[in-house]
Amino acid sequence: MTLNSVMVKESDIEQGELDISAAIELLIDERTDVPIHVATTERHQETFAPDCIVKSPAQVNLNFEDLMCFEVVDRQFQKWGVTFNNCIAIRPSNPAFPAHSGSTVLMGAPKSGWLEALFHQPVKSVSAFITTSQKLVLAAYNQDNQLLKEVEISEPNLAGSDSSISPNILLTVTGADICRVTYCAFDGQFILDDFKFRL
Repeated sequence: MTLNSVMVKESDIEQGELDISAAIELLIDERTDVPIHVATTERHQETFAPDCIVKSPAQVNLNFEDLMCFEVVDRQFQKWGVTFNNCIAIRPSNPAFPAHSGSTVLMGAPKSGWLEALFHQPVKSVSAFITTSQKLVLAAYNQDNQLLKEVEISEPNLAGSDSSISPNILLTVTGADICRVTYCAFDGQFILDDFKFRL
């Protein structure tokens, strides 16, 4: 299934609806009935919650601005329930890779084009804004390492290019019991910003 050149595939392992619309996901992320935790490496937390009873699961938004440029990112957010593999923080100097917000983003390194996030408890959705120099696949796995779903950006979306996909496109995967996600750009480079997950 294609939506604005973003391809979505679902394995037969998990049943349920496939939420593929970036526009719909943005609306869901911005609902006021979901408590949102803004997590920083300094372990500060800002919680935004309505006065009414909240029935939706909590959402955690990672703030990368406290990370140093070229800092290896692995356990800085573990108290918030996520660790990373093959990941560094950068402040892009190349205008083809603009940050979505702030100035610090994540990039797959030292191995090019690959990054992994592992969750300490299963989550229901994972999203981030992505700019990539190659086709990129976001894959979600359960605790048994079975592929649940894949979402892909079908072509590069660098700023200033003639790509049909805008830079910093929101890429989201949803499903029950997501324990790990991987981003793979097939030996290309990509940046990831405003990483969020919902419990």
